[in-house]
Amino acid sequence: MQLTREQKVGGIFAASAYTLWGIAPLYFKSIDFVPAMEILLHRIVWSFLLLALILTAMQQWPRVLAVLKQPKMVAAMLGTGLLLAGNWGLFIWAVNNEHMLEASLGYYINPLLNVLLGMVFLGERLRKLQWAAVALAFTGVLIQLVYFGSLPWVALVLASSFALYGLFRKKLAVDALSGLFVESLLLMPLALYYWITFADSASANLLENSLTLNLWLVAAGVVTTVPLLCFIAAARRLQLSTMGFFQYIGPSFMFVFGVFIYHEPLDSSKLVTFAFIWTALLVYSLDAVYQLRLGRRAATSQ
Repeated sequence: MQLTREQKVGGIFAASAYTLWGIAPLYFKSIDFVPAMEILLHRIVWSFLLLALILTAMQQWPRVLAVLKQPKMVAAMLGTGLLLAGNWGLFIWAVNNEHMLEASLGYYINPLLNVLLGMVFLGERLRKLQWAAVALAFTGVLIQLVYFGSLPWVALVLASSFALYGLFRKKLAVDALSGLFVESLLLMPLALYYWITFADSASANLLENSLTLNLWLVAAGVVTTVPLLCFIAAARRLQLSTMGFFQYIGPSFMFVFGVFIYHEPLDSSKLVTFAFIWTALLVYSLDAVYQLRLGRRAATSQ
């Protein structure tokens, strides 16, 4: 009974994490008059401060100090931090420049790219249905490129940068919370330098902003950190295979917002690509369900 209750709690946390990630574009759209780079620096600065408070409350500073004592680890985390910041920045730019559908496509592609990277870099073997899913996704992008003469570069960069970030972080022996704080710490000097030197929009000076606008900007830290904490809580309670079924929530929200709220054009090239990706994800999910059932049967028979 306790395990079942933990799984239910984990499911709630997972659904919350991916839902919050999915509705994040509504937040970024509400401050789309602020340049994407400035929103990114607010995301870094306020996430850093919020994570510091959380680490203090959870008494996790020894883990952070253990990471900072390893120069090679710090250098690696600077790389992952820059990769994550690039992903965040492009996502913010895409949402606020009428590319939300491409952002949605990117996060639909992401799990398939994770599988492919696992094969290339981690020596994981793909099953037949996984190969079929990857082939379908590749075909969809290829058709858009060859037949329609366009390449969903926003989607591909978002998917590849986040997949590479996940791959590199998987190889680093550091927990998610401490790791994100160290990445934020390493990005802080860059964010503050940009804020002082280059940020020149009407909203760059907090002392000249309204309280409402400043609260919106500070909320960037909450928008970034709270879903991650929900994700961590879910990952502790659920198997990764189970977590995978929740990851389509976010891009589905983005797709609905892009089409029905912000009326981004869903032309034939995008529709064909989405159709191939959705079919690929269906095949991928069917394979995951089948493998999950096999695992349960094996556990029951023991």
